[in-house]
Amino acid sequence: MKKQGEILVVGLGSGSEDSLTQEARQAIEESDVIIGYKTYTALIANVTAGKKVISSGMRKEVDRCHQALDLAEAGYKVALVSSGDPGIYGMAGIMLEVAQKRNRHIPIRVVPGVTAASIAAAVLGAPLMHDFAVISLSDLLTPWEKIRLRLELCAQADLIICLYNPRSHGRTQQLTEAWQILSKYKKPETPVGIVKNAGRPDQKADLTDLGSMLSVETGMSSVIIIGNQSTYIADGKMITPRGYVL
Repeated sequence: MKKQGEILVVGLGSGSEDSLTQEARQAIEESDVIIGYKTYTALIANVTAGKKVISSGMRKEVDRCHQALDLAEAGYKVALVSSGDPGIYGMAGIMLEVAQKRNRHIPIRVVPGVTAASIAAAVLGAPLMHDFAVISLSDLLTPWEKIRLRLELCAQADLIICLYNPRSHGRTQQLTEAWQILSKYKKPETPVGIVKNAGRPDQKADLTDLGSMLSVETGMSSVIIIGNQSTYIADGKMITPRGYVL
C-alpha cells in the first residue's frame, strides 16, 4: 500500500533561526522534501542539512505548488516553505488553490510563521498597538488603482499603515504616489519607521516622519510603518498608545 503523502506550508519568519518557530522547525525536520524560493531555502540550510531540497527563482510560485502536489501524491511529506507567515502574502493560498484546481485531496497543513510586520514593529518599539492595515505596493498581482483606493481609505480612517514591497529596481513610482495619498490625510510630523531585512543579521532600522519618509533608502526587503494621529517617538522607540488610562 502506497504511503500517504502530505504538504506542510511552512512560515520561516525572517529566515533566521531565531525567528523560526518550534512548530515550523519540527515541520521541516519531519519532511522528506523541502521546496522553496532559492533565497529562503539558503537561509535555512542548517535546518535542512541531509534532506532533498528543491529551489527555484522568482515568479515560480505556482510551479513550486505543482511540484509539491506531485511529490505528495507519490507518498512524500513535503515542506513548501515561505518567508514570514505563509498565509500573509505567502504560499498557503496558492497551494490550496492549485490543489483545488487539480481536484487533488492531499492533506495540506499550514504552519504559521512570524510575519515581517510583527518583526519590524518589535524592532521599532510598539507602533501597531491599535488598528492597522498591511498593504503591499507591488502591483504585479493587484491593479495599482485598487491599491491606491485602499491607501486612500485607510489613510482617511487614520489607520496605522504598514507597507510591504515599497520599492524595487523596476518599480519606483508607487512609493511616491503612496506618500502623496497618505500626505493628504496624515500630518508631515506623523512618525514613520522603516526596517530593512527585519530579523536578519544585516537588519537596519530608521525612525523618521512622513514629511521626510522618501529620503530614506528603501527596497523590496523594507517594511514601512506609518503611525496614526496618536503615534509618537520617545527614547528611540515608536509608540502608538492603545488608550489605557495611565
